[in-house]
Amino acid sequence: MARAVVGIDVGGTFTDIAVLEDGQLRVHKLPSTPQDPSVGILNGVLESLPEHTSGDGFSGVDFVHGSTVATNALLEGKGGRTALVTTMGFEDVLEIGRQSRADLYDFNLERPPALAPWELRFGLPERVDHNGVIIEDLTSGAIEALVKLVEESGVDAVAVSFLFSFLNPAHEETVLEALKGLPNPPFVSVSSHILPEFREYERTSTVVVNSYVGRLMASYLGGLEESLGKGLRIMQSSGGSITAGMAAEQPVRTILSGPAGGVVGAFYTGVQAGYPDIITLDMGGTSTDVSLCPERIKETTSSNVGGYPIGVPMIEIHTVGAGGGSIARVDSGGALVVGPQSAGADPGPACYGKGDQITVTDANLVLGRLLPEQFLGGRLTLDRDRAEGLIANLASQVGLGTREAALGIIRVVNANMERAIRAISLERGYDPRAFTLVPFGGAGPMHCCELAQELGIPRVLVPTRPGILSALGVAIADVVKDYSRTVMMRGDDLTRDRVEEEFHGMELLAREELRQEGLPVERMTARRFLDVRYLGQSFELTIDHPAPSRRQDTDRMRRTIANRFHQAHLQRFGYSDRGEPVEVVNLRLKLELLLDKPSVVRASESGPDSSAARSGEAEVVFPAGPSLTPLYQRDLLEPGNRIIGPAIVLQMDTTTVVPPGWKGAIDPLGNFLLEPGAS
Repeated sequence: MARAVVGIDVGGTFTDIAVLEDGQLRVHKLPSTPQDPSVGILNGVLESLPEHTSGDGFSGVDFVHGSTVATNALLEGKGGRTALVTTMGFEDVLEIGRQSRADLYDFNLERPPALAPWELRFGLPERVDHNGVIIEDLTSGAIEALVKLVEESGVDAVAVSFLFSFLNPAHEETVLEALKGLPNPPFVSVSSHILPEFREYERTSTVVVNSYVGRLMASYLGGLEESLGKGLRIMQSSGGSITAGMAAEQPVRTILSGPAGGVVGAFYTGVQAGYPDIITLDMGGTSTDVSLCPERIKETTSSNVGGYPIGVPMIEIHTVGAGGGSIARVDSGGALVVGPQSAGADPGPACYGKGDQITVTDANLVLGRLLPEQFLGGRLTLDRDRAEGLIANLASQVGLGTREAALGIIRVVNANMERAIRAISLERGYDPRAFTLVPFGGAGPMHCCELAQELGIPRVLVPTRPGILSALGVAIADVVKDYSRTVMMRGDDLTRDRVEEEFHGMELLAREELRQEGLPVERMTARRFLDVRYLGQSFELTIDHPAPSRRQDTDRMRRTIANRFHQAHLQRFGYSDRGEPVEVVNLRLKLELLLDKPSVVRASESGPDSSAARSGEAEVVFPAGPSLTPLYQRDLLEPGNRIIGPAIVLQMDTTTVVPPGWKGAIDPLGNFLLEPGAS
């Protein structure tokens, strides 16, 4: 009997559970517990899996978790007290950083504080040159002095990042072993394990982030594993899952864990529906995450989260503070502002009955786009009078009526999301008119049509269960582990034999590591990538490595690499120079264990008539004015059913708004395909 797979996604407002069992999908949604996310997880799992629960835990179940614990600890400054051990003379690399400013003209710009403060940055007399040769050895006296300093400082974690340790990690390994011998050892990360690449600032920042959130994540995952079992896997920011043990050692790989699950779920949905070119729109309670997938999920190795550079692979996601819980207010200049502050799960939007801050959810409720008695399938009744009263107060500050102010809140939050989509599409050389918008999260389908209209996106694909798509993506994610190594090959150094030798060595070490984690390495496949740049450039683009073959000699390999890089450079920047020499900077290896995905059943179409799903009508306010709008129950719509806007489509995990001038149809997979052009 096949084991059930449970995807768990913890958001700022709700915890989502997706259960895949016997080809069927069951979903559950409950409020998050921000003080201890595991409480909400265990409650949701117990409610979702009563038949798998016994006195010894859960039987016949695999759990995959998209965690926000590391993300929140980093953004809220709640990680451990962290020390940095580095080469003497480089103690201030975190403070110096790069000569770039997030806002060039903001004279009052405040950089986030270094995660390892100056009094906890220890420089050791050691040196490795640019070829990996030790020119100043690390002495036993220096190590003893360091161990004493670390012990006296009482730190929770230590990050070790020596100059050129990516070429020769001997000194980092020595320090690691020495610190492990302490009576109460701190959580220790070394850069040669986390990110063995050049660029000392980004490498040091990444390993410091790993240590900063390390002890918290290790404790959280350890407790969760005790409750859910040893088969627990954790979603990575790159879109694949790893064992809880590996995630506890390298938590920096989980910083964008939850949003990554959403992209995986959306891309899977788009491909199955026949739309592999998609833009994802994940609008939750706190923020909106957008990602562009041109027939593949795009990754980046130069992310910045909360002002801290992170060099491990992540899905390319752009985040803005625009969610259902984003707070609306009038600023000191009299302008209406929405976000980035959020009401979160507690107290939540004003209409939840606890808080008194106006949010996007309150505006949608006042406009009739949410029905008070049918929120979360009727499990939570919203207080419309409370929301209207607070928005009326805000409206008086800007000289508007209540409905006009609510429409203004929606326009402002839509503009924030529109800028985010432009940043990942037009600013990257992609035309949004060639893509399909896939909205999900609790609030995405409410705003998707208006966003598509503004950006010229020709269609919107609303998944069957948009509110829990991130949990579904977490559940179906393949097991993936990424490895990298800086090589700096160009000219005569770039040979087929050397590239093969380097990749072969990486793969041997990687498979041994995964074998120790209990993974079936014989079933894992390897994919190879190269970071390439023009000689003299200070940034790289990642391309596929040409598959090795007997016919492929060094010259053929060089030409293939150059051609792929020129094409990638032309796509990204609008130009390329085929006369310039190229340099291979890093090798990247991705080991994957492909898991079975849920079977897709295409239903026969029952015809365009959707009247059986109609459940009444309500007055809904659109920019053109109020309109008596039909209501439909999503669960009663069948493939082939068509809807002409305006319409509101209701379901437990979200509400889909179909504005005037739009039309929609249920496809054979149960997705809701929306297009402009209705008469």
